[in-house]
Amino acid sequence: MLSRTLLCLAVFSTSTPLLADTVWLKNGDRLSGKIKVFDGGKLLIQTEYAGAIPIDWKQVKTLESDQELLVKQDAYTGEKAKSLHAAEDGKVTLANGETPKTVELASIQQIMKPKPVVEDLVWKGNVDMALDYQRAEKDTDDYDIDFKTSARHGKWRHTAEGEYNREFQNDVVTTDNWRAEYALDRFLTDKWFWQGRLNYKRDKVEELARQRVVGTGPGYQFWDNELGAFSLGSLLNRTDYEYKDGGKDNFYSLAMKWDYNRYLIGKRVELFTNGEVGRPLSNIADYALDAEIGLRYKVTEWASLNLKAERDIISGTKESDLNKTRYTAGFGVAW
Repeated sequence: MLSRTLLCLAVFSTSTPLLADTVWLKNGDRLSGKIKVFDGGKLLIQTEYAGAIPIDWKQVKTLESDQELLVKQDAYTGEKAKSLHAAEDGKVTLANGETPKTVELASIQQIMKPKPVVEDLVWKGNVDMALDYQRAEKDTDDYDIDFKTSARHGKWRHTAEGEYNREFQNDVVTTDNWRAEYALDRFLTDKWFWQGRLNYKRDKVEELARQRVVGTGPGYQFWDNELGAFSLGSLLNRTDYEYKDGGKDNFYSLAMKWDYNRYLIGKRVELFTNGEVGRPLSNIADYALDAEIGLRYKVTEWASLNLKAERDIISGTKESDLNKTRYTAGFGVAW
């Protein structure tokens, strides 16, 4: 009796197809997997045979899914669908109880899994860590930890980032600084936004001991999707410097910020760079640059290895210039 039951279960499991999302393309091809997200003109579907595949939305004929998905037909509001059903070419049916609705694919701007509280919340970020121990004529211990995270919902985007660096040479502290920044963006259109930000830096070794920056200004988001993002922003800043000997400076400046990242090789590799370059409106300093560029390689869905180069320059100050370059290699987590 037991053997017959097991045989029936085996036959049933092999004859019943696994539930999967399906995407039909205009060229006649069909892809099966799990729809992860649609944003920025790209539909990302996770497959067992080829990993994550980005599909140009213009090439999609129709699609279906058994997932509960949030479908947005404009940048700020959306409809939660219990499932998606295939429809005629260029359309999809949103199934939600007894009132299914068929919509044009061209009218859809975003598809994502709804979040528990803020349904259209998109949260991403990473934490990178680097440790370096050298035992030679000069013993060196170097620690570097930094993080960056952003959360977007509707017309608002919050971005927070921070960094901590500490280095010893023969038990003498040669680097000891940390930095924190918070920025709030209000999108005026799909691309244009207005940003306000706060930035604070503390250095216990360099002559320039403290930097405080408050700024505001417009920015432009060229793209922001599952394959990467690129934005530029211009800021009017109020900056305060405090030096180790007690001296102080404050001034206004104009600055340009950039933030770029791009995923390659099926999202295994990430190329990124971000930073800011500014020039004071007075003769306090010539210019300031704070930038980084690097690579991340995803070992698992959440763990990664990273290589980074950082450059920090403040040129032409009355007290002391700053010119530092750091190279780090380490590991981290991302979401």
